[in-house]
Amino acid sequence: MGQIQAASAIEPTAVTPRELMSKHRLTAEEAEQIERAGHLFPGGALGGNALSEDAKFVFSRGEGARFWDTSGNEYIDYVLGSGTFFLGHAHPRIQRAISEQASRGTHFFAYLNEQAIEFATRLKPIIRCCERMRFTTSGSDSTFHAIRLARGFTGRDKILKFEGAYHGAHDYAQVSTTPKNPLEFPSGTSDTAGIPRAVSDLTFVAPYNDASALESILKEHASEIAAVIIEPIQRIIRPRDGFLQKVRELCTRFNIPMILDEVVTGFRYGLGGAQDYFDVVPDLATYGKIIGGGLPVGLVAGRADIMDQADPSNKGKEGYVYQNGTLQGHMLGCVAGMATLDVLSEDRVYERTFERAEHLRDGLRRVFTDNRMGILVFGEGPMWHMLFTEKEPENWRDILAADGAKLAKMEPELLRQGLFVLPGNRRFISIQHNEDDLEATFEAADRVCKALKS
Repeated sequence: MGQIQAASAIEPTAVTPRELMSKHRLTAEEAEQIERAGHLFPGGALGGNALSEDAKFVFSRGEGARFWDTSGNEYIDYVLGSGTFFLGHAHPRIQRAISEQASRGTHFFAYLNEQAIEFATRLKPIIRCCERMRFTTSGSDSTFHAIRLARGFTGRDKILKFEGAYHGAHDYAQVSTTPKNPLEFPSGTSDTAGIPRAVSDLTFVAPYNDASALESILKEHASEIAAVIIEPIQRIIRPRDGFLQKVRELCTRFNIPMILDEVVTGFRYGLGGAQDYFDVVPDLATYGKIIGGGLPVGLVAGRADIMDQADPSNKGKEGYVYQNGTLQGHMLGCVAGMATLDVLSEDRVYERTFERAEHLRDGLRRVFTDNRMGILVFGEGPMWHMLFTEKEPENWRDILAADGAKLAKMEPELLRQGLFVLPGNRRFISIQHNEDDLEATFEAADRVCKALKS
């Protein structure tokens, strides 16, 4: 597998260990907030995820690897803003950078500013495929614009993605992300109502980790396909040895741009992300999450001949690709991103984080084995997951074959014992998770097992 880049870190911020709440206390204030949210937002939720009614809470504040809800309950965070807070919550370097910039201005529309130029200058040598780049405001924005650029460059309409992969919330991405009744390849199924059939029909779907299946699809449909888009680590599934290199080889052979979706892996597996870790160089790469230091920042980077279609001087000319966003390159996000690079460039940050992640996985395996739970704990680097299954999944259908009902019963109990995980999805570890956090996690996991068995 990949090599951890020798860039590195600071010691995690010390967090005074406290006993996690073994029962979820809900004060009248927090109950009222939850009730009010039900009248304000669809389903009482800010987005597409919601906790069960008996486990809901309201975030109040965070520090390091932990956060507290309005009622004062303390949690160890393995969601971390869906992987955004690789540096943990409220990192002092990020706070300082944002505070200093806020006094000078936060935004001047998508025109040049000093901070965007400096940030881009630092990013270019880190991202191997980068000849040109454009800032966006999210990972979804990034994949949307990368697909548009590829379509403009090739003159083709369709894209190919892998079953079970998530590439954002836009219409061109929400196909066969979590299909309960998968279709025969290369057909896909829309994940949500509201996507026109004509749009979903523009997407081919292939099985992840199956180079032969991909090759067969490309042989038949290459002349229609504008891009192959792929997560280097697909949600919780790591690539087989050589799979990403085979995808790169096939894209080159069939003259199809390869888009590497590094929204999750970017800066998590070394400063060079998955491109360095797995030694694969795409035509375009997309970023979000860590790159903005917790603020809404994304990026599309890649070959100059593809990216330069978005040159504003080409407006009105054939082949021009419009790419814009009101908050692109906003100054707060750029300084937070540069502060993130500073922290991640300190000595041994990645090595320490990878070591703690492996300690976490080993400790959870021990707890679950001792309690005879039949749970498999697995993961790559600073991501981990667990399933009621006997073998590590290699594609989406392996995940479907696991006992999801057992996991769904277990996850609310994890939350009640003070461990915050995203139901049914990957979990993260930050550079600020320390040995106290891990030991508290093992103790809480043991309580979960005993509660479920009783």
